[in-house]
Amino acid sequence: MEKRIELEKRGKNPGEITEFVLDNCRSTNIVGLTDEFVALNSLSLINVGLTSLKGFPKLPNLKKLELSDNRISGGLSLLSTSPKLTHLNLSGNKIKDLDTLQPLKEFKNLKSLDLFNNEATCMDNYREKVFSLIPSLQYLDGFDVNDREVDDSEGEDDEVNGNDDCDGDANEDDSDEVSDEDDDDDLDEEVVALDSVYKDYVDDDSDEEDYIGGEEEEDAEENDDDLDEEDGQEEDEAASPARGKKRKHEDGGEVGN
Repeated sequence: MEKRIELEKRGKNPGEITEFVLDNCRSTNIVGLTDEFVALNSLSLINVGLTSLKGFPKLPNLKKLELSDNRISGGLSLLSTSPKLTHLNLSGNKIKDLDTLQPLKEFKNLKSLDLFNNEATCMDNYREKVFSLIPSLQYLDGFDVNDREVDDSEGEDDEVNGNDDCDGDANEDDSDEVSDEDDDDDLDEEVVALDSVYKDYVDDDSDEEDYIGGEEEEDAEENDDDLDEEDGQEEDEAASPARGKKRKHEDGGEVGN
């Protein structure tokens, strides 16, 4: 445990550390954790293998203590040096009866206690007895005296019980709604864009038709002009023989004269 403590300190002064996590560092007793950690308000010693709380330091500002999944069967009086304790998790230990819990009645600020998976939970009227023993207690094993679950809006319980996750879900829902609105806006923009393209396409077709129609009219006019010229040539050719005959007659007259 001492090596783990040095590692978790990360070069900081013990008096500056407010949270310490020493989970899974195997030790039967608390070693290396000293009274120097005066600013500590959260300490986690989950699955360490503790058989007792011998060596527990004086932590005057400690509010949250995690001791779940150990082998603690007594000695809770050693926690009296942390009078500000509000949350204590002793689930998965060896606490067998109400007498073992007697020292906890001295904690005037203790609001939440977890004894899940201890033999003590099998005693008759377990919940009523524990609530009577610790007057300040509001939640036992996650439920209040009326068997109502822990309120997520209760102070530090916000983070412990995942209230942030609920807010995260709500934000995700909001983001989904915003996303749907964005999708609708995108769809409207696509429709407008398609209408614009279709309109331009139709305009281009109409212009092309007008252009083609204009070319046809010009071709028709040219054809009419060609026909007029051909007709004029035929008329000239038809008139030419007549004039030739007239000349012959005139010539013949002159000859006859």
